[in-house]
Parts: sequence; C-alpha cells; structure tokens
Amino acid sequence: MTVMTTASAARPRTLAFALFNIVAGLIGWFASFELITEYIKTLKNPDYVPNCSVSVLVTCGPNMDSWQGSIFGFSNTIIGVTAFVAPIAVGVALLAGARFAPWFWWLYELGLLFGFGLILWLASQSIFVISTLCPWCMVVWSVMIPLWWIGALRPHAVGDVPHTKRVQRAFAGLYSWSWVLILVTYVLIALVAQVQLDWFGEFRRL
Repeated sequence: MTVMTTASAARPRTLAFALFNIVAGLIGWFASFELITEYIKTLKNPDYVPNCSVSVLVTCGPNMDSWQGSIFGFSNTIIGVTAFVAPIAVGVALLAGARFAPWFWWLYELGLLFGFGLILWLASQSIFVISTLCPWCMVVWSVMIPLWWIGALRPHAVGDVPHTKRVQRAFAGLYSWSWVLILVTYVLIALVAQVQLDWFGEFRRL
C-alpha cells in the first residue's frame, strides 16, 4: 500500500517534469529553426531583412554574421535544432513510463551544462562585443536557463541518481529553490544588458 501511494505521488511530479522538458525543448527548437531559416534566407539574398530585425539594437543579423554565430565552423543554429531534440525526447520517454539509468542522467546533465555555458558565453558576446540583442537568441537563452537548473538538480533530488540521504536532502533543498536560481540568472543577464546597452530605453523608442 505504501509503495502504491509513493508511486502515485511521484506520477504528478514526473508528469510535470516530462511536460516541462517537452515544452521547453519545443520552444527552443522553434526559435533555433526560425534562426536557421532566416540565416539561409540571408545567404540566398544578401539584401534580405530577417524577421527578427526590429531596430539597430534588437536584431539578429549581426549575430548570425559574426564569428561568434559560427563558433564551431558552422552556424550555431544547427546546434540548436539538433540539441533541443534531446529534452523533447526525454520528456516523451518519461511520459511513456521510461526510467533512465543514473549514467543517462549524468550524460543529460553534461549536455545541459554545455548548452548553459554556451548561451552564457553567447549572451556576453552579444551584449559586450556585438552590441545587439537577438530576439530569437533570447528565446533560446530563456528556455536553456530553466532546462539547466531544473535538469541539473531534479535527478539528484528525487533519487534518479542515487546518493546518500544527506546528499540527496541537500539536492532536494537546492531543487526547491531552483525557481530562485532561474530568476536570478534572468535578472543578472537583464541587468548586464541594461547597463551595457540600455535596452529598456531602446524598447521605449520602438
């Protein structure tokens, strides 16, 4: 009876986590798809104005044309349309009742860490070097941040990755504050962008 109650209590949490991965992955994939579509259009027609070009500050053209936009020798948009398939697949598998081995969660977290580190670096380059805010890029940043914090903490907090009770309680405590970590990350990026680019002032002029 206790096992059934525990399993029943776990289902809503697993369902929420699965849906979160699917929704975040779809949003990130769509933003990356829009970027790669606009990038291809600019390659075909140098005079084409991308749909994300709102103003001199709010635009994606300079980001796509910069070396930072092709850091591995090809457009970063290719990374997005391939990498965001992972959280979608994980979410769908969880909905289907899959249970992953601890090593899988470690690999998944490693991928999320790579994505999180990459978007932080790209955000810093966009703000301090390129001096533009790419709308579709910011959508990618916005979903990658919660994907990282939640995906990095949850498997350890709920026992998908086994730890001692003390370590698991510590992760559970951190996981309960994951929304704060997400919000702090958002605020820090927004503050840095405001100080460096005055993006509030730009939006007031639109």
